[in-house]
Parts: sequence; structure tokens; C-alpha cells
Amino acid sequence: MEYRNPDAVARMRADFARQGAMASMGIAVADVAPGRCVLEMPFNADFSQHHGFMHAGVITSGMDSACGFAAFTLMEAEAEVLTVEFKCNFMAPAKGKRFRFEGDVVKSGRTLTFTEGRAVALAGERETVVATITATMMAVRGLKP
Repeated sequence: MEYRNPDAVARMRADFARQGAMASMGIAVADVAPGRCVLEMPFNADFSQHHGFMHAGVITSGMDSACGFAAFTLMEAEAEVLTVEFKCNFMAPAKGKRFRFEGDVVKSGRTLTFTEGRAVALAGERETVVATITATMMAVRGLKP
């Protein structure tokens, strides 16, 4: 895959930096490549659920953003990205010291981009996939950031 916009990474990072939700949860960009975005965050008890695991809403938000920005890296310069739909599966409790959210483009079109991703809990050397996502992203034109 190749960037359609030579400024895709700079624009992606700038758009990501404007997301108050990601900043509040401590989610940061770890890696970007054409059609791929990796985000990371440390465990934060403020975002846990009643058993002490990271809340499913936080895990879902991280995966959604990773997939959305993976899609954004392949969009044309005038496009912005919005989520159309997603489906998540949770496979293990979200228990770890850190979390990684990976988003990958499966197929990029002019309007719709199909993605998949995963959330990985990190505890020392151990990595556990705790959730997966399939998501459809839409290129929207005419929005001002």
C-alpha cells in the first residue's frame, strides 16, 4: 500500500492530537505506516471496570481510532475520516500494564475503507490479544478539522 497524500502522516498526527478523548485516556501514537496505525496506552485504574480490568469502552475506543487512522493514511488529501460501523469481539479480560491497539486496512476505496484490528494487553514479556474489531470507515469531504 502507498500513501495517496504525501502529507498523510503529518495530517494524521495533527488530527489525532486534537482528540480530547484519546489524550484523556493516555492513548498515544506508537507507529504509522501506509494502511496501518498502532496506538498505545498505559493501564489507568480511572478507566477500569468493576473487576479491575480495562473497561470495554476504552478498549473499543482505542481499536476504533487505530482503524480509523489506518484508513486515513490512505485517503486523499481533501478527505477526513469517520466511522460508519464496527463489530468487536472480546476474547480475554483486558488485564495488563500497557495496551496496544493495532489497526490495519483490508481494502481502501474512494469512499469506504474496510479495516480490522486488535487490542493487545502487555504484561512484561507476555502479550495477550484481548479483543478484535472489524470496522468500516468513510472518507468525508467538506469537513473542517
